[in-house]
Amino acid sequence: MRYRTLGKTGLDVSEIVFGGGAVGGLLIRADDDTRRQAVTRALEAGVNWIDTAPMYGEGASEEAIGWLLAERSPSERPHIATKALLNPEAGDLSGQVERSLVESLKRLQMNSVDLLQVHNLIYGERGRGNGLSVDDMLEPVRRGLERVRDAGLTRHVGFTANGEPTALRAVVESGFYETAQVYYNMINPSAGWSAPSNWSGHDFENLIGLCQAKDVGVLVIRALAAGVLATDVRHGREGEIIPKADVESNERKAAMLMAAVGQDEGTRAQIAVRFALSNPGVSGVVVGMAELDHLMQALGAVERGPLPAAALERLRSTVAADFVD
Repeated sequence: MRYRTLGKTGLDVSEIVFGGGAVGGLLIRADDDTRRQAVTRALEAGVNWIDTAPMYGEGASEEAIGWLLAERSPSERPHIATKALLNPEAGDLSGQVERSLVESLKRLQMNSVDLLQVHNLIYGERGRGNGLSVDDMLEPVRRGLERVRDAGLTRHVGFTANGEPTALRAVVESGFYETAQVYYNMINPSAGWSAPSNWSGHDFENLIGLCQAKDVGVLVIRALAAGVLATDVRHGREGEIIPKADVESNERKAAMLMAAVGQDEGTRAQIAVRFALSNPGVSGVVVGMAELDHLMQALGAVERGPLPAAALERLRSTVAADFVD
C-alpha cells in the first residue's frame, strides 16, 4: 500500500479508501462473516481509511463499522470519516451538524471521528431541494463544524464537492474546509482535466487543481461511475449524481474508454482506479465494493500504480473528441 498526505490535515491516507456506501453496499447487505473478512483483508493490506455516512443503509453502514472495529484493538483501527446531510428547511444548521455527528458516534461506538464532511449539494443560492448555499457553508454550517471540532468530536472537517462549480470553488477558496470529496472518473474527468471547448458533460472546472493549490485534501468518489466502468453487469444502483449524465450514455463511453486504454493495464475496475490515482492532486480513491473480489481488484490497482502516460494520452484524446466515434 502507498499513502498520500490528505491536504492540510497532515494525515497520511491509503491510496484506497474502503467505501461504506450504498452503491457497493458490502457493509450494508453482506453477511457478518463477509463484512468481517473484507475489513480484515483491507486492514492487513494497509488500508487505513474507511468512509461512511448516516444515510448509507439508514445507519447500517455506521453500525457495521462500530461492531467490526470494536472487535479490534485501538492500535489496529483505521481512520474513520462520516458525513452530515443537513435540511435547510428545518433551520438551525449549526445545531443539525452537532446532532448528526452525535448520532453517528453512537452507531460507530466511538467518541470521535477523524473527518466530518457536509454531504449536501452546494449552489450559489439556496432553493434547490436540500442544497445549501455558499453563505450557508461559510456561516451557520461553519459555526457548527467549528463547535464539534472544538469539542473533540471530529479532528477535521470537509465537504462533498457536488453542485454548481462556481459555488464549489468559493467553498474551497474560503480556506476553512480541509478536504473535499470530488466526483472524478474516466467518463467525466473535468474535475482534474480542463474540459475541451466542445465538452457536453457537467464541467467541474478542474476543481482538483484548485484544491491542490489551496492544500485541500481530495478524496475521489465515483471513480468506477457506480460500477459502469468496472463491469457490464448491472446491479440497479448505478444512478447518476451529476447533471448531463445517465447510465446508458455512461455505458457507451465506458466501452470507448476501455478500448482506448487496451487490454494490458489490468481489469476494468483496476484501470478506473489507476486513472484516478494518476492525478497527483488526489490523496485517496473511495472504492465501494459489493464482494471480496472487488477489494482485491482495488488493491491490485494500487500495486500497478498510476496509468502510463501513453494510456492517459489516449484517454484524453477520446474525451477531447467528446466520445464521437
